[in-house]
Amino acid sequence: MGFFSNIFGKKKEQDLDPVDLSILGVDIHSHLIPGIDDGASTLEDTIELLTEFEALGYKKVITTPHIMSDFYRNTPEIILDGLKKVRKAITEKGLHIQIDAAAEYNLDAGFEPLIDAGNLLTFGDNYILFELPFIAEPPMLNDIIWKLTTNNYKPVLAHVERYPFWFADNQWSKIKSLKDRGVAIQLNINSLTGHYGPEVRALGEKLIDNNMVDMVSSDCHNMNHMNLTKQARKRPYLHKVLEKENLINRELFRML
Repeated sequence: MGFFSNIFGKKKEQDLDPVDLSILGVDIHSHLIPGIDDGASTLEDTIELLTEFEALGYKKVITTPHIMSDFYRNTPEIILDGLKKVRKAITEKGLHIQIDAAAEYNLDAGFEPLIDAGNLLTFGDNYILFELPFIAEPPMLNDIIWKLTTNNYKPVLAHVERYPFWFADNQWSKIKSLKDRGVAIQLNINSLTGHYGPEVRALGEKLIDNNMVDMVSSDCHNMNHMNLTKQARKRPYLHKVLEKENLINRELFRML
């Protein structure tokens, strides 16, 4: 029996009292610029979600709209223009939460030219968030990581636990290899609820057990995701990962 068989067969863990997410301080990875990807549709949606983030104790959100060459053809100009509108609305509504913007880059044919041009939206100490296609591991992954690091970017791979091609036990070494090469591992809070399926939850828990997680994020698109985040506060594995002192979230919180 493999790792995932053991996970699926074990007794369900009991929920704990909700963990205080204010200890993170900063959420990195969400889709809150209205109308430019599959996240918030309207400015009203954005403000509603930011109100919830503030109520959960977050001091800042770094939102990360999709950039995909064949679908969400966002540019820094589009994203930053949307950010200005959101900031204006925050002030008008009297919210105290801060918002900044980077991007979630898809590792597709359009990503390498953006690296070459130096036209990337980063956060913190030159961190760059990117994601992989869900169908298969892209053959140029190692080359892209090399190009990012040699250009002084710090790559952060989004929701590592959600890629089906890494579910099998014999793929664990590939994830470890990324970590060893300096790629930071980002985990979605909602993965720990089973929202994306039991295999995603199991891999997320394995990452936590092996001290592999560098960043914990909401990946919030809508109010359903926000409600799942609230539910996840009771999950033992979220409690466990938030005990880690060197999360990137904490690093950015200290910079506020």
